[in-house]
Amino acid sequence: MNREEVLTKVTEIIRDVFDDENIVVTEATVADDVDGWDSLMHITLLGTIEDEFEIKFAMKDVVGMKNVGEMVDLILEQIR
Repeated sequence: MNREEVLTKVTEIIRDVFDDENIVVTEATVADDVDGWDSLMHITLLGTIEDEFEIKFAMKDVVGMKNVGEMVDLILEQIR
């Protein structure tokens, strides 16, 4: 899977978790850009991404994650 494919899949997951097909996701997207993205939804989102990609995020990585691009970086590191 390449970066673009991972970003596309993450976008699909975000749209599904937040039940909004109109969410526009870029690598610069942050929680404040998405209505309803609070700490509880963040945990739900991360769990869904972990299940979908069959990975596990380390707590240190989750705490340091600044945007969707960094999330994609972490996913790519684990699936390669």
